[in-house]
Amino acid sequence: MTLKRVCKDEVQAVARRGLPEETLQQAAVIVEDVRREGEVALRRWSEELGDLDSGSEAPLIWTPKSLGAEADALDAVSRAVLERGAERVRCFAQAQREALSPVEVSIPGGAAGHEVLPVEAAGCYAPGGRFPLPSTVLMTAVTARVAGVAQVWVASPRPTLETLAAAFLAGVDGLLAVGGAQAVAAMALGVGGLPRCDVVVGPGNRWVTAAKQLLFGQVGVDMLAGPTELLVLADKDANAQLVAADLLGQAEHDVDAMPILVSTSEALVVAVEQALAAQLEDLSTREIARVALDNGFAVVVRDTAEAVAVADQLAPEHLQISMVNAAEVATECRHAGALFIGEGSAEVLGDYCAGPNHTLPTVQGARHRGGLSVFDFLRVRTWLRIDDSLQAAELYKDAAQLAQMEGLAGHERAAKLRGG
Repeated sequence: MTLKRVCKDEVQAVARRGLPEETLQQAAVIVEDVRREGEVALRRWSEELGDLDSGSEAPLIWTPKSLGAEADALDAVSRAVLERGAERVRCFAQAQREALSPVEVSIPGGAAGHEVLPVEAAGCYAPGGRFPLPSTVLMTAVTARVAGVAQVWVASPRPTLETLAAAFLAGVDGLLAVGGAQAVAAMALGVGGLPRCDVVVGPGNRWVTAAKQLLFGQVGVDMLAGPTELLVLADKDANAQLVAADLLGQAEHDVDAMPILVSTSEALVVAVEQALAAQLEDLSTREIARVALDNGFAVVVRDTAEAVAVADQLAPEHLQISMVNAAEVATECRHAGALFIGEGSAEVLGDYCAGPNHTLPTVQGARHRGGLSVFDFLRVRTWLRIDDSLQAAELYKDAAQLAQMEGLAGHERAAKLRGG
């Protein structure tokens, strides 16, 4: 197994770009059909794309009661794993929520501040095509509940028993058993028994991402999170077997996944390639992983500083630092959706409910935002209160003068009538 070699100056040229125009056009047709025809189009597209059997009269929505029955049918070991994962996600999200508090400051004649309010309804997308992802149900829906969202809904195509159980344990109001652009449209527009959601969050394939992009503005979205990315920074002392396992762990997600290795050692890259070839032999998902590895590449750099510079250029979704001085290197890395510091901090722990969220920005989105958190379900609403108009005279006067500078006579009058 040979990784494509890219020099550091070529990195930006091979970085992944946004959605293909063809995908946006295809998703737009689905979104508009759902907008016009509602549940009829939702069911039609779900049948056509394989989420529902053709002619099926199965309900689109799983209720909390029916989800509870599925959770009760899950074996005790699997249920315990989901419960522990949900609790870790809940604890981390609660700590994040407590980090954001109301603010009040004094101003002439009164006070100003902000309050922190949850949105009323959230739609959480959990992929379920090639592989079911009950972990994503926990990551999104539990986080929304901790934020205080009143109505939390999940959409996931052909949900497995584990996915249904995860939805019950997360305390959702219902699960829409379809996926793709049609599911995003249903949550954003309020179709098929769902309320109109204020935000739609969660990872998905290119059509899910396209629908979020098309509907943004009508509904809040967390990010345009496309196929997964992992960049491993490794030095000569890195364990080639672990590096290969981490790269394959992301490559098996999707044929569009992008695994990248940046190393200060050519010998390490060669050792990783040998380990990849050996591990692929008995990997049940090797057909997907092999295609994804062709999307990726390796960059050999002179030193750690160059390695960090390459990582910052790419701003990957996941950044695994497999270096002797990993903690020190981590402080130098500015742009990554999530950091995994040291070989023991396997990216797989981030995927599977160690605490931090696994819904993360891709396509260099880490340059402007982090992963999903309680903050995506909260609104920071500012307020202003004047108790004493005489003490606020300076505010009115300044407001009137600024309005005059801008030529807005109505603004000027509103200020002057109050004392400006």
